[in-house]
Amino acid sequence: MLGEYRIEGRGAAEIAASVERGVGSGELEPGQLLPSMRELAVELGVNPNTVAAAYRILRERGVIETAGRRGSRVRSKPATTGREYVRVEVPEGVRDVENGNPDPALLPPLAKAFAAAAEQGDREPVLYGEAAMEPELVRIARAELDAGGVPDGPLAVTSGSLDAIERVLVAHLKPGDTVAVEDPGWGSLLDLVPALGLRTVPVGVDDEGPLPGDVRRALAAGARALIVTDRAQNPTGAVVSATRARALRSVLREHPETLLIDDDHGHGIVDLPVCPLAGVTRSWAFVRSVAKAYGPDLRLAVLTGDPVTVDRVRGRQRLGPGWVSRITQRAVARLWADGAVDPTSVAAAYGRRRDLLIGALAERGVEAHGRSGLNVWIPVPDETGAVARLLHAGWAVAPGARFRMNAPPGIRITVSTLTEPETAPLADAVAAAIGPAPARRYV
Repeated sequence: MLGEYRIEGRGAAEIAASVERGVGSGELEPGQLLPSMRELAVELGVNPNTVAAAYRILRERGVIETAGRRGSRVRSKPATTGREYVRVEVPEGVRDVENGNPDPALLPPLAKAFAAAAEQGDREPVLYGEAAMEPELVRIARAELDAGGVPDGPLAVTSGSLDAIERVLVAHLKPGDTVAVEDPGWGSLLDLVPALGLRTVPVGVDDEGPLPGDVRRALAAGARALIVTDRAQNPTGAVVSATRARALRSVLREHPETLLIDDDHGHGIVDLPVCPLAGVTRSWAFVRSVAKAYGPDLRLAVLTGDPVTVDRVRGRQRLGPGWVSRITQRAVARLWADGAVDPTSVAAAYGRRRDLLIGALAERGVEAHGRSGLNVWIPVPDETGAVARLLHAGWAVAPGARFRMNAPPGIRITVSTLTEPETAPLADAVAAAIGPAPARRYV
């Protein structure tokens, strides 16, 4: 059955877990057809209803999809393994420009801030039942949010932006609800949504953010939530402009019950202003992460939103981890207050690296996108071939399949550590790998 892999189990949960193990190990591949419910029931000696329940669990978790008489098969991008199955293994001697990480040289030193936070923790230890948020972090974050035009609202602190987004989605939606997501968009988010039992509907993006027409169609078709990246969109580098924000707000006013989530993970590394959509709908959240500016390992984001949304997030958080380490919060507050990162200079450094690459590609007839952030997105006619040829030429780039649903093929290059002398050789390699191409929409 299914080559070498044998599905096992007597109960629905066991059968579902067996399929997930097979997908996770790669023995059940994306797109692979599964046995019919009746066939598997006979094979396992169980009632067909048990297999039906197992398949339902797998559908809700985003592992498989069912197409009527055509049967059930592993999703092309199964949530259980994430998009790591399209990650490029970087051989020794190959330059890695696919990882999406910030430049370590532009991250601030953490020792002094954490030493001060730990010393305060020794004097004033945080015990059970105390406040979940550090007052100084709340004060600084609220002032920054006010300056960016984010509506007033209560605050919460989460373990990074994806943690915040997950908590907001769970606070309002139920399995089977549909979420409108950017396409191409953040691979981790595209994995998370189906893993929560939610459905995704793609919304195209250009250099100014989500396309209003696509958003209107998604919401009219019943999408209950919309997630928008305000700046440094991954993978395209898009920034929601003031004009685009006005158009999107107009669409959202037609659907006031939509759960709106603004993701501003580019804070601190982008010199373009944020144009938040927050506050247009009844339920909303605005998430600001410190990962790109201060370091991914800090795992901290500030969340604000309408009172009901934030109260639900806080309440569920209390029942799980309880709170994000107050020592970490104090350290981040100190870094923020002391100006440990100069956003203008950091944004300028990343901007120079993006512009150099985009300009070099343009000289070679290659279209590329990257208004902000760490990455450049390049539409390609043959994604698999381009990745393979670039790897052979000594460059590891990210396959666009990690970030796409319906969007055309592309590759992502992380420029955060790209040096000026490397730019021309990389542009030459890209041009040779994909050939000159006419301008193409990447949505």
